[in-house]
Amino acid sequence: MTALLNPTENLTHLGAALRTAFDGPYAAERARAREELPAEHLLRDPGLTMEQARAWTLSRLGELQESGFGAAGVPQSSGDAGDPLAAVMTFEALAYGDLSVTIKSGVQFGLFGGAVANLGTAWHHDTFLPQITSLRLLGCFAMTELGHGSDVASLETTITYLPDTDEFEVHSPTPAATKAYIGNAACHGTMAAVFGQLMVDGQGHGVHTVLVPIRNDDGRDLPGVTTGDQGHKGGLQGVDNGTIRFDHVRVKREMLLDRYGRVDADGRYSSPIESPNRRFFTMLGTLVRGRVCVSAGGLVAARRGLSIATRYALQRRQFPAAGRPGGVLLLDYLTHQRRLLPLVARAYALGFAQNELIQALVHVQGGGEHSDREQRELETRAAGLKAMSTWFANEALQASREACGGAGYLAENQLTGMRGDADVFATFEGDNTVLLQLVTKALVTDYRQLWGELDRAGVVQATAKQVGETVVEWTAAGVLMERLVANTRRRPDDLAMIDRAWQAWAFTERERHSLESLARRMRAAARSQGDRFEAFNRLGDHVQFVARAHLERVVLEAFVDGIAACQDPEARAVLEKLCSLYALSSIDADRGWFLEHNRISSTRSKALGEQLNLLCRELRPHALPLVEGMGVPEGWLGATLLEE
Repeated sequence: MTALLNPTENLTHLGAALRTAFDGPYAAERARAREELPAEHLLRDPGLTMEQARAWTLSRLGELQESGFGAAGVPQSSGDAGDPLAAVMTFEALAYGDLSVTIKSGVQFGLFGGAVANLGTAWHHDTFLPQITSLRLLGCFAMTELGHGSDVASLETTITYLPDTDEFEVHSPTPAATKAYIGNAACHGTMAAVFGQLMVDGQGHGVHTVLVPIRNDDGRDLPGVTTGDQGHKGGLQGVDNGTIRFDHVRVKREMLLDRYGRVDADGRYSSPIESPNRRFFTMLGTLVRGRVCVSAGGLVAARRGLSIATRYALQRRQFPAAGRPGGVLLLDYLTHQRRLLPLVARAYALGFAQNELIQALVHVQGGGEHSDREQRELETRAAGLKAMSTWFANEALQASREACGGAGYLAENQLTGMRGDADVFATFEGDNTVLLQLVTKALVTDYRQLWGELDRAGVVQATAKQVGETVVEWTAAGVLMERLVANTRRRPDDLAMIDRAWQAWAFTERERHSLESLARRMRAAARSQGDRFEAFNRLGDHVQFVARAHLERVVLEAFVDGIAACQDPEARAVLEKLCSLYALSSIDADRGWFLEHNRISSTRSKALGEQLNLLCRELRPHALPLVEGMGVPEGWLGATLLEE
């Protein structure tokens, strides 16, 4: 494979301006990463065997660590608070290359190192973080079990305190308690952060985390530990995923990561958080950075795929036509524009939303003061955007593969490899469907208390108030969106579809109405005399729709704010059209809902398609600058089809 070097890019003026706007508040950090990321071994040879890929990935991670792109942002000791912005920027930068390296870095520094940093205390920090960040101690994040993936609270692994020896005994009581799909577990890891049920003097204290050595320096399993290799996967061949079982394995008491729950030398359990339920969610909340990073990585992968497909469409010709004897460029076909440009618009939209998510993360985890509400808001937004971004990555990579025809199916053109690697992004760090349930739960979190004081007519008003004020304040539209919506409510049909005020009104109406109707249905289900589970289970599709409607509005708001911050007039004009393409594509996808709920007329519904066509034609001349603006250097794409 041809070696890739850090490129000296020759961007168009518009492309450079779009990139500055798209990178937003982190333009300087991202530009520096593109300049400094070691690019010589950016992409892995797709012909390597699984064993070779694993060895290459570990070697590449070591190379990156030596260059400052490994454990950046991860605290090195108890006196180091870490830098959440540096951690996310590093993960994002690594996603420009082989995604196995990105994920192995995330396992080592983000998950294993993050568990020690966020759940441990000073002794753990000083003892283990220097070894973790220098790659002298390779570790695993052993949460998922064969029998329990999303249901972390029901993990079966036990962590039992033994007062006679002042130790903890870690045990897998059933086959379902086997830790599964664990990165670094098959070969490279020598220690695991193991999540399990803490038992002290016969009393359960819920899920806690303990550090357990699993291999010796020769790579052999330690007594009582049985690891397994889960072999070939659908992607990420460079990550050694495996299983771990524990047979009454003992570790010293100090190995419990005890920031939120500890056992003292007298065998007494204590916690700064009295409520077990709140303690559990507080513990999980400290790990939110992983979802922010996976969202970022998925978006970079999508932009890489779209960059390849769009650049290919700007050079590939098919079928002669009048005045075009050499054939028509693929991107001059309206069908090809409709295939790619709405995805480019969505890539920009989600990128602006990602910028705001990173800002929220830095605010909460950057060492300054923040409220519990802001922590919960971050967790909810991270869950939702992780789902939206990684689903989008899978969609965009598949569309990009198809848009490149047979050439797109060749491994040398990167698309099939990225598609396979990014597939599982929709699963780890939280199954996307489950994450959307969490978003909706946050939106109606106070409904039980409110409904106890309201009649049926009052529920609608209370729910609307929740969206704007009570539930999670960031769900309320920002200043710009609120002004747009306020100017539209009385006569929405008087505005053109490309009017941002009409788009904002449509997005807000979709979110508001779907949430209010769900609240009514949930209240009825709560009063049901029959099978309560089934009564709520029937609401599943509605729950998903509410979360998606909310997140679409959040993304549109971020796009509007991103345009407002753009200083270049030409770039701003293009972003305005691109935002309309995103917004109308979203409305078009839910056209049935808008018609059924009388939010658009049949005439306007029929006109949507032609408006989308017009926007694609207007954006076609700017296709190259739009790709440049997404921030993936052409020299890093590594697709042979672009060299022809």
